[in-house]
Parts: sequence; structure tokens; C-alpha cells
Amino acid sequence: MEADLSGFNIDAPRWDQSTFLGRVKHFFNITDPRTVFASEQELDWAKVMVEKSRMGLVPPGTQVEQLLYAKRLYDSAFHPDTGEKMNVIGRMSFQVPGGMIITGFMLQFYRTMPAVIFWQWVNQSFNALVNYTNRNAASPTSVRQMALSYFTATTTAVATAVGMNMWTKRAPPLVGRWVPFAAVAAANCVNIPMMRQQELIQGICVKDRNQNELGYSQSRVLLPVVMEKLERLPLMKKLKVLHAPLQVLLCGCLLLFMVPVACGLFPQECELPVSYLEPELQDTIKAKYGEQVLFVYFNKGL
Repeated sequence: MEADLSGFNIDAPRWDQSTFLGRVKHFFNITDPRTVFASEQELDWAKVMVEKSRMGLVPPGTQVEQLLYAKRLYDSAFHPDTGEKMNVIGRMSFQVPGGMIITGFMLQFYRTMPAVIFWQWVNQSFNALVNYTNRNAASPTSVRQMALSYFTATTTAVATAVGMNMWTKRAPPLVGRWVPFAAVAAANCVNIPMMRQQELIQGICVKDRNQNELGYSQSRVLLPVVMEKLERLPLMKKLKVLHAPLQVLLCGCLLLFMVPVACGLFPQECELPVSYLEPELQDTIKAKYGEQVLFVYFNKGL
């Protein structure tokens, strides 16, 4: 017996996005690292199924489970603003495999200056790509702006890491293990606003409930301790070759849970009262729509 899909809305969230738990479940679904291994054919099929469902042209015999799977792949691989396929490394579903490898190696190779510089550069290059890929794409970014943002973020990371590495040379080993985290934290304070500066300069596109564009608005540490203890165990002292793989594995376990939890702190599709917007934009909306539009909606990015 065929499922009745007449009232099925493929864009309706499966979980209540007004609650933290609902958002966490949503992001667990779309940041699942297994979706990284979906083939190009699968992703193209998912996009076709989502677009057909939106138009009410679902092929006969299609099951709800198939549409939910298609939407899961679509959300994990296609940008919510442009509908374009995102690069694999920049997708949030790649955060676990990409982040666990890079973070693991940063924690393992922090004792020499060349290693600190190299892995901080690798990490900030990865972060810059992720931040750019998951931006609000309604605000275009030039190649020059991207290059400047990338250079500023990576330079900040390397300079902070080198400075802290020199400052903690005589400090206890545990303090040295915190250097990569401090450097990353300092660099990310620059990386995110720099890679997404167009959202701050030009503003982000706000829409009504029906996705009609209204205008642009400018309104809007545990692991080092664990490893320090583990490396004192007799087995770990004998098998030093296991240090790097273990750190990578621990990073992966933390990222697997913390990425969706962090993304779920706030809704991706945000709602804002028109009264909160700039006076000029409020006047424009009221002149065109009167009192029909009370709220605007926008994609905050991840």
C-alpha cells in the first residue's frame, strides 16, 4: 500500500526547532559523518527528490523514509541559501573526520616550532574553508576579501602558537598541551568574523515566511588532561606509537557529539520581529507590505 504524501512537507523539520533538544537531534542528523561517503549520484538523486517533493511531483511508490533520507543527504551537502553542492571538506558532516585528524596531530606534535607552525596553519586553513562554506551565501565575497581573511586568520594562529610555545617552554608538560587550544581559540576569534565579514558589512538577507526577500539587515578542554594522565601509564610509555592514534580517536569521539550540540545552541533558520530591524528597513517593509509582515527570517549559517 502506497503512503499518502499529499500533505507531506519535506522542508518541515522532523524535530521541534524551538527546543534545544530538537535542534540537537536535527544537527545530529545532518552532521552525521557517514553522509560524507554518499556518492555524487546519491547526492544528485537526493536533490532531485527534494525539488520534486517541493513541487508536489513525488514519483509513485515513493515512501516517506526515502524522502527523509533524501532530505538528510540534501541538508548535509547542499547550501541552504544557494542550493549549490558544497565542497566535501567544508561540510559540517566532515567536521568529525577532518577535525579529529587535525586536532589529534596538533596535540601530538606541539613540542617543536616547525610542527606547531605547520599544524596551526593546516587547522586554520581547514577552519577558514568551513567558515566560508557555511556562511550566509546571500552576501557575496570577493577573492581579495577571502585571501585577506585567510591570511589574517592563519597569521594570528601561528603568531599566537609560536608566542605561547616560547612562553611555556619551562612550564609543566600539561601547560604545554594547552598551547594548541589557546592558539586555536585566539585565531578563531579572528577567523570567523574575517571569513564571514560580508555578513557584517553588507548585512544578511531577511525574508518573509514565504521566503520572499525583504532586504538586508546588519543586526545579529578536557582532552589534554586525559592524555597527560594516559601517557603516564606503563603500557603507554612502552607503546609511544599509540599516542597519536589515541589522540585522534579521542578527538573524534568528542567532535561526534560536540558539533551537533554546538550547532544546536541556536536555530539555523532564525525569526526576528520587524521592529528589531534598522528603521530604514522597517520603513521599506511597511511601505511595501503594510502590517502583513511582522517577522523576518534568515539563515544564520553554522
